Amino acid sequence: MRTSKVIATAEEALADVWDGASFAVGGFGLGGIPNVLIRALYDTGVTGISVVSNNCGVDGGGLGVLLAARRIARVTASYIGDNKEFARQYLGGELEVELTPQGSLAERLRAGGCGIPAFYTPAGVGTPVADGGLPLRHAPDGSIAVAAPPKEVREFDGVEYVLERGITTDFALVRAARGDRHGNLVFGKSSRNFNPVAAMAGRITIAEVEELTELDPDEVHLPGVFVQRVVALTPEQAADKGIERRTVSAPPARATARATVRAS
Repeated sequence: MRTSKVIATAEEALADVWDGASFAVGGFGLGGIPNVLIRALYDTGVTGISVVSNNCGVDGGGLGVLLAARRIARVTASYIGDNKEFARQYLGGELEVELTPQGSLAERLRAGGCGIPAFYTPAGVGTPVADGGLPLRHAPDGSIAVAAPPKEVREFDGVEYVLERGITTDFALVRAARGDRHGNLVFGKSSRNFNPVAAMAGRITIAEVEELTELDPDEVHLPGVFVQRVVALTPEQAADKGIERRTVSAPPARATARATVRAS
């Protein structure tokens, strides 16, 4: 019986992906995204894939690289953000997009990973999320070619809830700060965003880890039962982390004035 889930390279870990496969991908914006696995997936040449992720990267970064290469056919996400290519393909009818509330998306992934086929939530009741009509695909002229159907709404204790389906995918790609050879993972700070639930949803989950080490069971964020393959990153790969917007705040005027007086 195989005791280690460690794979030598990201390329080897993705050797069996196929055209049209579905992928759950962790991260939020560029925070905690599995950069190395995304690049390796791009290098496979796979096309026509479906992606479930909080968003679809940024122009030129993360999943945006696959999007720009027209490798993605369908996206399930909570928002489009500042990704101009994502918006262009969606509005131009080149891409099918299912938009879903962010909390519902996280729970759909978690539910799928736990074997729960569907659940009721109040999020989206009374909106096109529940009533239907959100454009899944546009026509080239900007009209709606395919609209989302209405979902089941049911009342519990006088409150209406909409039925949301759990999500499972063929593969999941995630990034963790630390992991062991059994696939147990620890996520660093904000990287513990969509990575745990994305990992749960994949039938074959591949984790890139910044540090391969032994873990105390009490510190594990995601147990190895959800992870099939582990790729240890080099120090250079682990340090390669993008930032969407670098923001620097100017010091308060009063503090600046005091500093000037002291200097003089």
